[in-house]
Amino acid sequence: MAETTRRGFLGVAAALGGTVALPAIDSFAADSVNSTVDSATVWTPPARTVPPTDPRYLDLTSRGYNGRFVGQPDSVRVVYTTAQVIAVVNEAVQGGRRIAVRSGGHCLDGLVDDPAVRTLIDMSEMNAVSYDSARRAFMVEAGATLGHVYRTLYLDFGVTVPGGTCPTVGVGGHVTGGGYGALCRAYGSIVDHLYALEVVVVDASGTARAVVATSDPGDGNRELWWAHTGGGGGNFGVVTRYWFRTPGATGTDPAGLLPKPPATLLKATAVWKWSDLNAADFAAVVRNHGAWHAANSADGSPYAGLHSVLILGNAAVGTLTLSAQIDGTVANPAGLMTGYLDAVAAGVQAPAARTQSTSPWLKATLKDPYDTGAFNRTKSKGAYLRKGWDAGQISTLYQYLSDPGYDGHSSILLYSYGGKANAVAPDATAMPQRDSILKANFTTYWADPSQDARHVAWMRALYRDVYAATGGVPVSNTANDGSYINYPDVDLADPQWNTSGVSWQTLYYKGNYPRLQQVKAAWDPTNVFHHALSITAT
Repeated sequence: MAETTRRGFLGVAAALGGTVALPAIDSFAADSVNSTVDSATVWTPPARTVPPTDPRYLDLTSRGYNGRFVGQPDSVRVVYTTAQVIAVVNEAVQGGRRIAVRSGGHCLDGLVDDPAVRTLIDMSEMNAVSYDSARRAFMVEAGATLGHVYRTLYLDFGVTVPGGTCPTVGVGGHVTGGGYGALCRAYGSIVDHLYALEVVVVDASGTARAVVATSDPGDGNRELWWAHTGGGGGNFGVVTRYWFRTPGATGTDPAGLLPKPPATLLKATAVWKWSDLNAADFAAVVRNHGAWHAANSADGSPYAGLHSVLILGNAAVGTLTLSAQIDGTVANPAGLMTGYLDAVAAGVQAPAARTQSTSPWLKATLKDPYDTGAFNRTKSKGAYLRKGWDAGQISTLYQYLSDPGYDGHSSILLYSYGGKANAVAPDATAMPQRDSILKANFTTYWADPSQDARHVAWMRALYRDVYAATGGVPVSNTANDGSYINYPDVDLADPQWNTSGVSWQTLYYKGNYPRLQQVKAAWDPTNVFHHALSITAT
């Protein structure tokens, strides 16, 4: 089958005028099948160098999700091909300039926008999505957003990958951190469908080259593939391309090589107003939600097609919201949804406003529920839950979230997990948390930069007190299982906030960390790629 691509380069070419003398031809194009477009008509833009004096510099350095962090690199390099990435990396290494990589810009902490970074590689224009018949897999460039990937895979082939629920997230970092989303209970994590990747690495001599690593047992580069199935971004090199195919998929028909999403989604919400809630009602909602997931998160459950997020907004937000969706094509989806909502609301005296609607899968999936508007400064933390929070933790959450004196817009989000995501061995991928039922994302947002310290302190105190019994962090035990590297939190490396005696590396990677260190030593021996939470060789 001919390669089907999506690259809106004409508008980019008109907008980006400055150039740098780097290779304009992708010498790795032979890895993909032939294009139906006459090669004589295709123009590949040269890599762009955008210095601080360029009016585009501010856009490229401030497009991160968290407004608290804005980088000041010597230049931003907008790249279009693997060959250009190699050239930019070689130039940076030879000049002794620290490198960071940006795909979608959704890093929640300052790992990319570190003041020490001198060369920022912007991958956003490497966003092609195609089918590679030679590998029987779907090729996705690292700068593509999830929304773009979902749309192209579904409209062109009727398939999808079980990635995240925010369509503006870039594939680059999402995949390397072990991304999950609304279909993970039915189909597993996105990395469970990762067949191969291309990554630009730097050897001991300081020379960059591109390597393709696959999941094939006989591939000598397989450990490099494994490290990118949850090891986190910015550790081993610059990922330029991914190939996705479900393990065990056979044949050459692209429509049979990845999961098919449901044709429709039944979506429902239940909203409680803080003005109607008391401590007992709050506790009942959180307790019921945890108990339901403990009882309904096994692989093969009738609720495998359900995904939800319980948004524990604080008093300033004004509501608690349970937002859920279920495969609209299963038997009795309305009955299953009602049963779920009733279970979470059991014993709650406060009224809940419920809504329900059915939408085509793609239409519902491409909506962005995470636009915070002017409230673009944030502090976030994460946790895996093996069971729901206990009474003391729920009481602590109520104390913080009900405080009328705190004006930050805070939400503790509890995302459905489990199902097929838990049917994978902890060491089969670099992401070891494979028996949790929920993922928690602690967030608070505000607009005023002068209030940064106050809001950060508030979130740090909340998280510390919720996990007071385990040293202020979710140490792995019967209730917790550490944290998620795609919710990076540098506080886990700070003994002031992590008093558990358990390292941040263990909280994120558990027993997989030594193996990740071996990959680091083999593929980035001079530690070219590093940040505040990066893997170290020793």
